[in-house]
Amino acid sequence: MKKHTLPVLSLFLAFAAATAGAGVLDKAWIKGVTDRAPIFYAPGETAVFTLSVEGLEGPIPHGAYNLWWKISDDYDEKGREGRQPFTGEPVEFSATLDRPGFVRVQAFVEDAATGKRYTKKFTGDTTTPEGQKAMNEFEKKPHYVFFDGGAGFGIDALDPVGEPSDFDEFWAKQAERLDKVPIKADLVETDCPNPNARRWAVRIDCAGLRPVTGYLSIPKAADDGRKFPARLETHGYSGDRFTPSKPGSASSGEIVLNINAHGMKLPEFGATEADRKALSWEVRSNGRSYAFDPEQNKDPEVAYFNGMVLRVKRALQYLKTLPQWNGADLYASGGSQGGLQTIWAAGCGEGVTKAFSGITWCCDMQFTGEHRHGWYIPWTDAMGYYDAVNFAKRIPPSCFVEITRAGIGDYTCPPTGLAKLYNAIHSGNKKVRWVQGSQHGYTPPDYEGRDTILAE
Repeated sequence: MKKHTLPVLSLFLAFAAATAGAGVLDKAWIKGVTDRAPIFYAPGETAVFTLSVEGLEGPIPHGAYNLWWKISDDYDEKGREGRQPFTGEPVEFSATLDRPGFVRVQAFVEDAATGKRYTKKFTGDTTTPEGQKAMNEFEKKPHYVFFDGGAGFGIDALDPVGEPSDFDEFWAKQAERLDKVPIKADLVETDCPNPNARRWAVRIDCAGLRPVTGYLSIPKAADDGRKFPARLETHGYSGDRFTPSKPGSASSGEIVLNINAHGMKLPEFGATEADRKALSWEVRSNGRSYAFDPEQNKDPEVAYFNGMVLRVKRALQYLKTLPQWNGADLYASGGSQGGLQTIWAAGCGEGVTKAFSGITWCCDMQFTGEHRHGWYIPWTDAMGYYDAVNFAKRIPPSCFVEITRAGIGDYTCPPTGLAKLYNAIHSGNKKVRWVQGSQHGYTPPDYEGRDTILAE
C-alpha cells in the first residue's frame, strides 16, 4: 500500500507594518492566484500561490490582526497550519502533491486580541427600508476576510469511480416501475411574471410515493403554432424547509418546467402549512434530514434519491408530450442538488440535448466519505446507483454538458469529485468552468475575469 504523505510545502511570508482606524477590512477580500492555471499542474510539480488583500479602506493597525492559514490535500485533510501577523501585504507560498488530486489552501484574517475570525460589518445605507432589509439579509450569516482555494495536480488522470455491477439492470427495473404509471398531468393556471408567457402549477403522476410537482411556463407565441425548446429546472438541497416557491421569471423563448425535489403538494392544489410541516417530518429518517440516513440508504430501492430520480425522468417524459415542444431541443439545468439532478437527467436515457450542471453535488461519494469530513452523505454501497459520476458515464455524445461552476475551494462538492465527473463524460462535447477561490455559496468579486474554461 502506498504511504500517504503531506504535500511538500514551503512558506514565504512578507509583511510591512502600518497603522489605521477601525473598519478598514469591511469591504476587503483575499484574492488568490497561482503562477499557472490552477488545475494544470502535474504530480510532483510545485504550485506557487500569491494571496493579496483587495478592497482595503486604509492601512492595517499594527498588531491588530493575524492571518491563520492551513494547507491540506485530498489524502490528508488534517494537513498543516500556521498563524502570522497580518498587515495587508501579499503572502506567497508553494505546495505540491505527488499523485493526482487537489491541494486545498485556506486563509482567514483573525482578531489578534480574541483569536476569532474577523467578521465584516454592513457598510450600506440603513436610513431607508431597503437599506434596513439589505442589512438584515447581510447579517443572516457572518462575512469573513478569507481565501479558500487550491490547485489540481494531474487531474486528467483522476479515474471515474467504480459502480455497482448491475447498475444498468437496476435502472432498467426502475424504468419498468415508471412505465406502469401513465403520463397524466393536472394543471392549474397561475400568475406569470412575464407578459409574454403563461404559467401553470402542475402535478404529474409518477412511480414512487409522490408525484412530480412544480411550475410550467410556456411562451404565449405557442398559441400561434410556434414550437419551442423545453427545459427542466431542478432545485438545490432544501433541508427541512419544504416551502413551495414559484420561479421568479418565465422565458419568452423556452418551455420551462421547474420542479421541486420532493413532489410536495402545491398551494394551487390545496396545500396548507400543515402539509408543509407533515412533509418535513415524513422525509426524515432515523432523525436525519432527507437522503442522509445510512440505514435507509442500504437498500437502493428505498433510498430517498430513488423517488427523486424517477421524478426527474418522469418530468422529462412529460415535457416531450407537450404539443408546444419543437421535438428536438431538450435541456436540463440546476445547481448543487439541482446539478446532481441535471446529471441524472442527462444520463437517464430521455434524450436530453444540453445539460447545465453547476457545483454538482454527490460526485464520487465513496472517496469523499473516506477521505474528508463534513456535509457529505455517509457512504453505503447502494449510493453507487445514484452517484453523479456513474450517471455521467451514460450521457450520450449527442448531449452537450457544461459544468457551469466548479469551485476549487468548494468542499461541499469537492473539486476532485467534479474532476472525476468531467472525466467520466466520454463525449468531447463538454465544458467545465473552474473558479479559483470559490466555495459552494461564494465566488470572488472578480471571478468573471479569472475563471479557467476547459473544453474538448
